[in-house]
Amino acid sequence: MRYFGTDGIRGVVNEFLTPELAFRLGNAVGNMVNGKVFIAKDTRNSGDMLEAALIAGITSAGADVYRCGIMPTPALALITKLEDAAGIMISASHNPPEYNGLKVIMKGYKLPDSLEERIENEMQNVKYNSFEKVGRVIDYRLAEEEYFNYIKELYKNLDLSGIKIVMDVANGATFNLNPKILEYFGAKIEVVNNEPDGFNINKDCGSTHPENIKNYIVNGKIGILHDGDGDRCIFLDENGQEFHGDKIIGLTALQLKKEGRLKNDKVVVTILSNMGLERFLNENSIDVVRTKVGDRYVLEEMLKENITLGGERSGHIIYLDRSTTGDGLITALETLSAMVNSGKRLADLSNLIPDYPQVMLNVKVSDKEVYKSKEVFEKLKSIKDYRVIVRPSGTEPVVRVLVEGPDMDESTIIANDIADLIKKFDNKKE
Repeated sequence: MRYFGTDGIRGVVNEFLTPELAFRLGNAVGNMVNGKVFIAKDTRNSGDMLEAALIAGITSAGADVYRCGIMPTPALALITKLEDAAGIMISASHNPPEYNGLKVIMKGYKLPDSLEERIENEMQNVKYNSFEKVGRVIDYRLAEEEYFNYIKELYKNLDLSGIKIVMDVANGATFNLNPKILEYFGAKIEVVNNEPDGFNINKDCGSTHPENIKNYIVNGKIGILHDGDGDRCIFLDENGQEFHGDKIIGLTALQLKKEGRLKNDKVVVTILSNMGLERFLNENSIDVVRTKVGDRYVLEEMLKENITLGGERSGHIIYLDRSTTGDGLITALETLSAMVNSGKRLADLSNLIPDYPQVMLNVKVSDKEVYKSKEVFEKLKSIKDYRVIVRPSGTEPVVRVLVEGPDMDESTIIANDIADLIKKFDNKKE
């Protein structure tokens, strides 16, 4: 059976994602590794249950568990790299609180398909070790400090004094750590949505709901927004306008090029990134490579082509000379560093990077394959002068429709027409 999706194992808790499934995953990973497995989680109420099941599975296989507590995914990835070990992150990232997920990390990196398949096969046959070889559980109290020290050394010359930031931590895994780190660099921080109760993670807050903190953006403040597990980051500029992942990539690509860090003068983006970003980068002698949607595909291309910077419009951005995965904190610090070095406001920098109007619709369906129908294909074929992407979600029962072009009203009409067509054929199948 296939358990892994585009970003680990993810689903509604106690429906698809059960304690038994977590136990089987833990047992499979515990049998594959030598020594230890690091575990961290976000703030969902189901995290404790899944953590307990994972621990039972891992230790029953004879491996030790190093429990890191609530911590962002990129922090766990860093620790597994520094410790040359495996890790499992309990999080469903930007998804609603009824979802959770299990992401396996090996030495800083997400798993290739071949290793996921091997783990899935191992999950079918639980293997227990003898009683004298059962693993132990260690509360790893140095986890946060290890990550903090790495960031401090990486940006030791960064001074954010005088910068006023409203930080939306999405009631998620970054609620404690990331504001402290930005304050360390001198920024004045006002934190919102930082009272997690297990059920409010990502709920009308964080990087998927930037409109909800616009009222806080006054008197020269800028906004920083993370998602539930801290691997995404977007900004609001001084005017309350979204400074999304495409703009972050555009701004920081120029900065990396000046610093001699932009290998091969190339950047990796997905098919969802705006045509305006591509034109901006090309005008600055930077080539753009496009991939399928998903940070794993971005990372694969970056490693294959030896490229330093890649990411998604959603704010999931990888600086490969800094981290092995998308890191919302590193994205924030790279963006702030570029802003400080430019001597300009974020709003002024935003105007330099054009953005064609985009319309994105999420169409709820019972069958995600419905978008492949002949009628939908013919409709897409008939559209001229607009970029249209129709694709199924990897984690939710929706088909996503993206339309991009010079006129917002026309883009909206096209997107709605396609969405209606998908709904029509989905209803016929029910």
